[in-house]
Amino acid sequence: MSSPAETLQQKIGYPFRDPQLLRLALTHSSWLQDHPEETESNQRLEFLGDAVLQLILTEELYRLYPTEREGDLSKRRAALTKGHYLARLAREIDLAPALLLAASEEQMGGRDRPAALEDAFEALVGAVYSDSDYAAARTVVLRLYGDLANRLGSVIEHENPKGRLQERVQPVHGNSALRYRVDHVSGEDHAREYEAQVFLQGECLGTGRGSSKKSAEEQAAREALTSATIRALGDS
Repeated sequence: MSSPAETLQQKIGYPFRDPQLLRLALTHSSWLQDHPEETESNQRLEFLGDAVLQLILTEELYRLYPTEREGDLSKRRAALTKGHYLARLAREIDLAPALLLAASEEQMGGRDRPAALEDAFEALVGAVYSDSDYAAARTVVLRLYGDLANRLGSVIEHENPKGRLQERVQPVHGNSALRYRVDHVSGEDHAREYEAQVFLQGECLGTGRGSSKKSAEEQAAREALTSATIRALGDS
């Protein structure tokens, strides 16, 4: 039976020459609490992977959309690199089972935290780049994203959930009916996770988590858009 790390390599189509680089990419900062003999988490690889990912997508978008201006290209790239979207890609490749977490973080649901998945995905890109070269990292990244035009179609529909929720609510309840509230903040300073809820006239319609207040509120709005209350507004 394959280990989670072996399965992950099969999913991304890249066998690591240096398994320690893959292990490092999967090492959450909390792991060091239980394993003081290890001194480094995936944060440095995350920093590197973020830059590599940005360049790969910049090049590809520049090629795909030869007539678009800088601002439009930047918006497309931002949509493909937002935290919640990277967490989505991490789930697509079953990255979560391979994460190395402290027992306490595991018990608190850390394996599925969007912030942890986002960071590990970027670290994985950095690890592929470090293990080989830019060309290999580009091949892996573009394979994982697939058809970028199709990806962007689904991403753009997914973007600005707070605005779409407001558009649904405003005609019936007015401009000030929605209220967002951050209920919980956890994690260390460099790895904060926020939990937010959105309310309509006192009724909680959605809860979201994210690495920032904004991303948590956006996730709450996405959940609200699927609620029976909001769907009923579309039918009225």
